Amino acid sequence: MIRTGIYGGSFNPIHRGHIELGNFICQNRYVDELWFLVSPQNPFKKQATDLLDDQRRLELAQAAVADNPQLKVCDLEFRLPRPSYMYKTLEALEREYPDRQFVLIIGADNWLAFDRWAEYRTLLERYEILVFPRTGYPVDPDSLPSGVHLLPSPIIDISATEIRRRLRCGEDASALLTPAVWERICQNKDYNEDIHS
Repeated sequence: MIRTGIYGGSFNPIHRGHIELGNFICQNRYVDELWFLVSPQNPFKKQATDLLDDQRRLELAQAAVADNPQLKVCDLEFRLPRPSYMYKTLEALEREYPDRQFVLIIGADNWLAFDRWAEYRTLLERYEILVFPRTGYPVDPDSLPSGVHLLPSPIIDISATEIRRRLRCGEDASALLTPAVWERICQNKDYNEDIHS
């Protein structure tokens, strides 16, 4: 079985923090591959007015991982009913990829709200969960149930909200993005205030 990490999010846009975390998880052999699951809609978030088109976010994510064979991009949720619930997504992934063992990867902020997730007990029973630390969301590793592990990954404070703000204001955000993503965003004027206001 290929251990495959599933890291879901809007990736609006995908940035260096996402890629560095994915590299850490793969290089330390927590999983064999990590898939960035680009979500069309988060059940906990109101539809953002500056949410880039689904296909564009997918293309940017694919560009970000193009040179890393352990990092992939998955668009399965684009084909599932909305809103997307992780337990249904993982069930669909298992049907489509029976040779893989899926491991859920979430941030500490999501772990602290995990009891609000649909069928969260099912997720706890059926899947290993790796929690990565985030500033302002303390998680006590001794309090975690069996099958849930706090990663010793570095905290990478890069905010997609800040990236979008810089882009709207015409400021440089290149240090926060991979070169391939920055180049494509500039070419397409993604997040330009005149287009996405």
